[in-house]
Amino acid sequence: MSLRIWHQSLTVLEDLGPYNDALATHFARVASPGTDIVLHGMRPGTYRSDYPGTDIRHYGLQALHAVQLIHAGLAAQREGYDAFAVSTLPDTALRELRSLLSLPVVGYGESAMLTACQLGAKFSVLVFIRELGELVADNVRRYGLQERLCSVSDVGFRFHDVLRAYGDPTPLIERFQAAARRELEKGADVIIPGEAPLCVLLLENGVTSVDGAPVLDSLSCWVRHAELLVSLQRQGITASRRGIFREPPSPERIAEICAFYHDFP
Repeated sequence: MSLRIWHQSLTVLEDLGPYNDALATHFARVASPGTDIVLHGMRPGTYRSDYPGTDIRHYGLQALHAVQLIHAGLAAQREGYDAFAVSTLPDTALRELRSLLSLPVVGYGESAMLTACQLGAKFSVLVFIRELGELVADNVRRYGLQERLCSVSDVGFRFHDVLRAYGDPTPLIERFQAAARRELEKGADVIIPGEAPLCVLLLENGVTSVDGAPVLDSLSCWVRHAELLVSLQRQGITASRRGIFREPPSPERIAEICAFYHDFP
């Protein structure tokens, strides 16, 4: 099956060389034959530094930045992509994009959680942006998976610790494993390694389990879900369009509103 997926990060990928390179390598390794994953990030200058966490820990700023994701989704549809991937743990604008686009839309966080439920009874999410914990827990409830959640916990290190670890990963991996073991003691049997830069680092270094509990490859989860949904759509099975949040507006009205707010180039 030949298909193109628009990957959309909430980071400015040009600012994150080692992570960007590792991401491309990982997708080339896990995508099915014929699947082309095209990397996209936020516009240069979106954040004050290479660290998006100071913004995306605020609901309001995350909502403002979500305009870029909506613009990207509309561009993906115009350019003939087969699927759109919101590749960020908070699943920013996931519901909104699904209501606007006819192509399948997958979310990094949602795909990871759904897969975790197939691999174990309880999952924990380890985040390095500690303020995301409340938002991720809210998403779990919205996805109807609250009974399967063990906890959302601070992993104990930060974004720049992860970036530095691309040069020397061993100390940070040991800290991650210690944090994962604390989750296992709480009752988790699947670990979701939070934000994508940590996920890629662990995979690059062969960390796929801790004491028998799987450490999820959240990126591969959304790749497989996107491929599945495209296959289903080609058979005529598409997302539900019933209800106020799912019925798509007309393309003309979308264009009018985009022009009115003139947030799009």
